[in-house]
Amino acid sequence: MAKPLQGTVALVTGASSGIGEATALALAEQGADVAIAARRVDRLEALAERIRRAGAEVLVLETDVTKEDEARAMVQKTVARFARLDTLVNNAGLMLLGPISDADVTEWLRMLHLNVEGLMFGTHAALPHLLDAAQQEPRRVADIVNISSVAGRVARSGAGVYNATKFAVGAFSESLRQEVTKRHVRVSLVEPGMVATELGSHNRPEILVQLRAGLPIDEPLQATDIADAIVYVITRPRYVTINEVLIRPTQQER
Repeated sequence: MAKPLQGTVALVTGASSGIGEATALALAEQGADVAIAARRVDRLEALAERIRRAGAEVLVLETDVTKEDEARAMVQKTVARFARLDTLVNNAGLMLLGPISDADVTEWLRMLHLNVEGLMFGTHAALPHLLDAAQQEPRRVADIVNISSVAGRVARSGAGVYNATKFAVGAFSESLRQEVTKRHVRVSLVEPGMVATELGSHNRPEILVQLRAGLPIDEPLQATDIADAIVYVITRPRYVTINEVLIRPTQQER
């Protein structure tokens, strides 16, 4: 029996850990061949072995998506290898928290470059290929899944610039959806709450203390929970679009 994504190709950014890693493997298990992109190529190589064991073809792409030329090359190499692109998962992201007053603005720039510009560069490069795939068998539909956050819905003290980047992802996604939806390219926004990944670990020590105190959640989401949601979004019939998925741990209040 054919798997739901058999004959299709997916590209996942930020695939070296967490949600990206889990999503790449989950899509491979559903039959897709997968291109995996990130800066930590050693981790990508380890993931590639797992994807091959799942029976899929895989392409490892050492990529910094904040650089437009690398983001475009990432897409070009994917299409050169697999001759198509059906799914783009924009997962690469960074969360650096802290007050706006007296902030280190280099942290702001890092988030803006990765969370916003990197997502936009990759999407722009991939879009012609996704539009082509949407007219072809086996599925005659293509998908862009942008990973946002609960922080893209509600602004909070101490998270202003991270909030701003995720609000930008939501606005960009909705505008693009309106442009391409009649051509059967679906644009979906996935907004996780607290997930047990490396995302928060890049913060300064004093911010880490505040994070642990502010979110006393015994059972955070796992990366595989978000991957499950992404697979659900992508495997809907051609006429069904899941535009937005907000997914929190049961204990998370906001």
